[in-house]
Amino acid sequence: MIVLAAVLVALGALVYTLAIRESDLPPAEAVSPTSILEERKTAIYENLRDLQFEYRVGKLCEEDYQRAKLELQRELAVVLAEIDRLSGDATASPPLAAAPPAGFVCPACGSSFQQAMKFCGSCGKPMDGGAA
Repeated sequence: MIVLAAVLVALGALVYTLAIRESDLPPAEAVSPTSILEERKTAIYENLRDLQFEYRVGKLCEEDYQRAKLELQRELAVVLAEIDRLSGDATASPPLAAAPPAGFVCPACGSSFQQAMKFCGSCGKPMDGGAA
């Protein structure tokens, strides 16, 4: 008797599942094209803060810190450029490839970088692209 009830329940679940049509489902929520990029930008900023903390407490040597920071800054620059491109921001700065390759200094904190960046990797403030 229990086996018969289990079979009927399983059969009922199968029929119910097959009876649901795609038109019965609610429409999928529209996702903003920049929402994923904004989430990635936030994650990169958090990673930069964590990296700086680990360097300051002595978990990373200078070489590893600089290499990891530069990788994160490059990734951040790509994400920010893509956000600017998708949002159609006419005031966005030119791509990094168009910037001069010499050393650059952050006007806010004085940190120097080998290549131009839209935002400072140390303090996070906008960089004007001025060379050292």
